[in-house]
Amino acid sequence: MRSFPPERWGIIFNGMPHDRTSQLGFDFFAPVSAPEATPLHAVSPMVLMQVVPMADVPLPVVAPVQPQAPFARLAVQPEPTLLGMEAVPAPMEMEAPPQEPRPARGRTAVRARTAVLFSRLQDLGLRGVDGLVLMRTRTVMVSLIGRTLRVHEGYADAPERVLRAVVAFAIARTKAERQAARDVILAHDVERAPAPRRREPARPGDLPMLAQLAEAHRQLNVQWFAGSLHGIPVRLSSRMATRLGHFDPGSKHTPPEIVLSRTHITRHGWREAMHTLLHEMVHQWQHETGRVVDHGSEFRQKAREVGITPAARRDVTPLERKRRAGTS
Repeated sequence: MRSFPPERWGIIFNGMPHDRTSQLGFDFFAPVSAPEATPLHAVSPMVLMQVVPMADVPLPVVAPVQPQAPFARLAVQPEPTLLGMEAVPAPMEMEAPPQEPRPARGRTAVRARTAVLFSRLQDLGLRGVDGLVLMRTRTVMVSLIGRTLRVHEGYADAPERVLRAVVAFAIARTKAERQAARDVILAHDVERAPAPRRREPARPGDLPMLAQLAEAHRQLNVQWFAGSLHGIPVRLSSRMATRLGHFDPGSKHTPPEIVLSRTHITRHGWREAMHTLLHEMVHQWQHETGRVVDHGSEFRQKAREVGITPAARRDVTPLERKRRAGTS
């Protein structure tokens, strides 16, 4: 709830010696065992050797046959040993498998998606709109502010039936047409990433006040909503510059909560804070009963029932001015 103009709402390599097969596999987590001593006359199972008897050569000549790796090319450099035979070739370098390109991110990608979606909507009959903005919110899916259409980015790849509903919502002339389009839009489930909350750490003196706010929420729930609302956290914030309170419906990843301005409570008093808390509880009632969380006709009707100002904002008099007015 704001005390200023209202917001606009819208809807291993580790193988055994001479074991070329295990060297071509990559198991960085396999246990390493110490190699057993191998006599010089033993022949490695992966090297085919041919002994050529020659009078002038005291030792056999070994001709290694290199196996073909199915997924890598190795550059082999033979090295002579003290015994006059070629050692098992060692892999020097290997070509990495090709990687799939990562999806484009950043402002350029957002502009491209926006342009494509705007073109699709115009092909489907969108008129009277000068610009399109893709937004990331958890509650507002589509809104029309002036001649700018704002659409949740999850609808950029929506099927044509949903995009036609977006167009119908933007060009609707009657409330019934807009309601029908809204139902189609909201029926399309949009995957919303969890929005990180910038939680303000509680101050040492906040605990008693938070306990009082939780008890006040319970009492107001029984008095005006027959105890039908869920018990949700009520916390304080010093970052609210223009708002007196705020109801966050939460998402799949975060629970709902009510946030009240700490400055509002200390400046305007507990009675006004209870008025603001009840205002946000009406929004909670809208959310939990499947209604749109806004300041429309249903909100105004429920606000009158619970005895609060049926508007998005209200004038709040500071305690100092009230005291001066009472003494004068």
